[in-house]
Amino acid sequence: MPNEFLNITLIQPDIVWEDKAANLANYEQMIAAAANKEVVVLPEMFSTGFSMAPARLAEPMDGPSVQWMKDMAKKQRCIITGSLIIEGGGKYYNRLLWVQPDGTIGHYDKRHLFGYADEDKHYHRGDKRLIAQVKGWRVCLMVCYDLRFPVWARNYDTAYDVLIYVANWPERRCLAWKTLLQARAIENMSYVVGVNRVGSDANDILYNGDSSVFGPLGETLWQRSGESAVQTLSLDKETLNEARNHFPFLDDADKFIIV
Repeated sequence: MPNEFLNITLIQPDIVWEDKAANLANYEQMIAAAANKEVVVLPEMFSTGFSMAPARLAEPMDGPSVQWMKDMAKKQRCIITGSLIIEGGGKYYNRLLWVQPDGTIGHYDKRHLFGYADEDKHYHRGDKRLIAQVKGWRVCLMVCYDLRFPVWARNYDTAYDVLIYVANWPERRCLAWKTLLQARAIENMSYVVGVNRVGSDANDILYNGDSSVFGPLGETLWQRSGESAVQTLSLDKETLNEARNHFPFLDDADKFIIV
């Protein structure tokens, strides 16, 4: 497919609580079922659910779940991205990985840890954004609670074309999820992709999914609630460029430095 299009595949699963083998087997089937995939997006902590037990569940970067991502990317000839519980240097991270078919890995450690659920007591926060490159597209990658902090996501100097959030976002706050995803698209004049889960976890927290794709003017391109789903959308660079050229709002953005 020409570079003016980028295919994004959203995987919205019902995650089996802390059962890595069952979840990875389920993803294999879901990914295999997706046609025309180029970038496959899995949710936050996709192999375990949103667990506060990193001492028991964390893996190193050469662990089996990362190897699974590398194997799947190579086998399916696509990029695989999503977050895992990773251990490194004696610390635990909610780490989003961007795994390419050739085995190259980029990573982003979640900056905004969800203190309401004590995530900040179990994980170490990151301090650097990840903007990946694919087919001439620039993709900014973030995790769940980061969505509530627009400064961290600000598209200064038009740094990216697509903003992706992977999440375990509860149903009871789904209005915030959908509203903030749309707001990030409008204010950053980018495509925004939000990938969430469905089902419930061991803490009896319900998840409704609401995985979504919004266009650069905030238009809803796709959204799915209440059930597992696999969906591929083709993003159009011409649509993005036309919006930015017609409405050059980013040129008037405030300049700032995050410290």
